[in-house]
Amino acid sequence: MGELGFRLRAEANLETLTEEVIKSSEIEGEILDKIQVRSSIARRLGTDIGALPPPDRDVDGVVEMILDATQKYLAPLTAERLFGWQAALFPTGHSGLHKIAVGAWRKDEAGPMQVVSGPLGREQVHYEAPSADRLDQEMRAFLHWFNGDDTDDKVLRAAMAHLWFVTIHPFDDGNGRIARAVADMALARSEQTTQRFYSMSAQIREERGDYYKILEATQKGELDITEWLDWFLGCLGRAFEGTERILEIVLKKARFWKLHRNSSFNERQRLIINRLLEGFEGKLTSSKWAMLAKCSEDIALRDINDLVSRYVLVKDPAGGRSTSYSLIEPIADALRALAAYTRAYSAMFVRSGPKMLSPEESARHRQRIEDLAEQVEALAGKVPEGSATYQTFEAILDQLHQSGSFPENDLVSAAAFAMKH
Repeated sequence: MGELGFRLRAEANLETLTEEVIKSSEIEGEILDKIQVRSSIARRLGTDIGALPPPDRDVDGVVEMILDATQKYLAPLTAERLFGWQAALFPTGHSGLHKIAVGAWRKDEAGPMQVVSGPLGREQVHYEAPSADRLDQEMRAFLHWFNGDDTDDKVLRAAMAHLWFVTIHPFDDGNGRIARAVADMALARSEQTTQRFYSMSAQIREERGDYYKILEATQKGELDITEWLDWFLGCLGRAFEGTERILEIVLKKARFWKLHRNSSFNERQRLIINRLLEGFEGKLTSSKWAMLAKCSEDIALRDINDLVSRYVLVKDPAGGRSTSYSLIEPIADALRALAAYTRAYSAMFVRSGPKMLSPEESARHRQRIEDLAEQVEALAGKVPEGSATYQTFEAILDQLHQSGSFPENDLVSAAAFAMKH
């Protein structure tokens, strides 16, 4: 991540925090709007992501809690701070249709705090929390430990803090999300940074069934929490592995600009390339370019042709009035585009061959061309590097030519260029 530069690191941090907020809420069955979450975080971090709609109060509340935990991780965790987090989660003082105590420990006026599942009358009790009259004492002990400076491994402290808080279950609602925020705060302390490039909550969401099982087993067991620690550390490791999936767009942009670090682009080209890297909807045409870059179609076409000549863009198989273009970023993109073109025109290649073929011969010939297209795509799946793979590519291309298939030269050049660079 250190190689990305400040702007892309900030973008990566924004993407990860967005995922953290969304997935932590999803674990509790609450679905938040991603655009609103992203807007709320960007506004608070001072990140410019263009005009976005203002977020709802409930979205702002979750964002405030996560950012307070991860950006101010060195500040002591106090009862007042926890009250503020819980109040931010429930700005109306209601959880669904039910009025709850906000900004205060639970009172248990309606009976003991239990985690239950199943239909009314046949509920299964998974856990019963300590009674309300013990909360002051329990939370004082927890906060004293959390803010203390002992010799515990700081990552293990994050695992223990998560378990301890959710076991005390001090609030009427929001305990799970706050427990995960407390763990995030402890992880930030272990890393000594406000930037986060992985999402623990996203991984817990993936493993939600196992998460609830290990929590229940630990809370119903003895004081040995080794299995919980083992699961938490395993989940954290899998969260690291999932980073590339969450940050795919950011990492793709980083790879592209590293590949083209010595190339010069005008502002319009940089704008559209970034839009393509971020996941452009539909096909890029000269008219869309002109609209997005606020220029004439003649200028748009000139910009596009310049990028095609430099193997940054490639013309899609369909031509004529529907001419569209795709971005060639890694080698795999160039090879997949070449394979798609070869498949799309396999029938035409067979018809335009040197001699008339019977229907059976045509079918076999077409299958041969499509098999070669599959081999090109297989190279893309290996993310090829080195002269040996380039020789394989040339051999497949030679076989395509022998079969009467001549893929568009721009595509061949783009694939060759990508492999050599």
